[in-house]
Amino acid sequence: MISFKRALLIAGTLLTFFLFLRSRHKSNDPVLRPLNSPKPTGSFSDNQPNALQDESNPPSPADVAAKSAPSRTTTDSGERYTYKKPKTQVIMGNVKAKPLREQLAYQFPYDPEGKFPAYIWQTWKYAPASGDFGESLRPSEASWSELHPNFVHEVITDNVAVHLIRHLYASVPIVLDAYNSLPLPVLKADFFRYLILLARGGIYSDIDTAALQSAVNWVPQEVPRSSYGLIIGIEADPDRPDWHEWYSRRIQFCQWTIQAKPGHPVLREIVAKITEDTLQMKREGALTKDSKRSVMEFTGPGVWTDTVFDYFNDEEYFDMSTSQGNITWDHFTGIKAAKKVGDVVVLPITSFSPGIQTMGAGEDDDPMAFVKHAFEGSWKPESERHIEEKNLPKW
Repeated sequence: MISFKRALLIAGTLLTFFLFLRSRHKSNDPVLRPLNSPKPTGSFSDNQPNALQDESNPPSPADVAAKSAPSRTTTDSGERYTYKKPKTQVIMGNVKAKPLREQLAYQFPYDPEGKFPAYIWQTWKYAPASGDFGESLRPSEASWSELHPNFVHEVITDNVAVHLIRHLYASVPIVLDAYNSLPLPVLKADFFRYLILLARGGIYSDIDTAALQSAVNWVPQEVPRSSYGLIIGIEADPDRPDWHEWYSRRIQFCQWTIQAKPGHPVLREIVAKITEDTLQMKREGALTKDSKRSVMEFTGPGVWTDTVFDYFNDEEYFDMSTSQGNITWDHFTGIKAAKKVGDVVVLPITSFSPGIQTMGAGEDDDPMAFVKHAFEGSWKPESERHIEEKNLPKW
């Protein structure tokens, strides 16, 4: 039988041997630590992927530079580099003291590699279940659900829109003030589409549009969905000397149909612009139904087009050092296929304006025809609705 003293001696020897082996293992084996481990102030792309790095074989400066290089896209002006500026963490108590754009970025962060939410948003005076909805609108409204059976399709009435925006933007009261201050339904309708897409993402489309193809087909499958966060279409491409008599911009982007991931910088910027302009006019006593400022320039396609082009040429998002000049209308005139600039996909005029028989637009059965717009102008007086093709400029 082993004595107590001998048992203690054996236990001590085994413990010493175990510690010796552990120290040898620790000094000889490389330590694996997370590469690109999550940083509290890092962006989504900063924290992906969580690979393992061998500390005994650190990456070379060339490897680090290659992995941190921004993704590139190609346009007619040469190479442009998507620039993702690091976001600093905002302390909750200080959010309301921040500038409006920082408040919006905090409340509605943008994940460029995230998915497009499966929402379809439309607005109208009445819900589809109401007998007052209007029989002429039912086929076009139903087309969105039929071609997108797995999407949540909501037709938001004017009364519901007020409460929805109040809920989504309760933490940014200055935006609520601007929305409630707009004196015309058309201004609120324009503002609503930007607000809902910034906060929730998905597809917005006017109630007088019909889906011709599923949104899954809008961008070629070979283009990774993680590489873009905004899809827009060309409304007007008037290649004629008197274009300014018909349209406000040489290339005009439509805003009757937009698809976006929530938080996209273009949406953030236009929400901030409209908010600031509205409240400035309110302070000056110029925010009335009789204001001389046109809807086109205040909330419509004019300011929308300007905001998109400003984004394309913003050094905060693009490295301009490799660009051969600004991105302008000339880069989009006459395009027949989708064109990608950074994280924005621009569709040709046929995609959202087929059948207008002008400006090179194809017909409804064109493979690039995705959405049919009836040009009802439902927010307008009856005398100004139903813009027919004969009233559009021809060349």
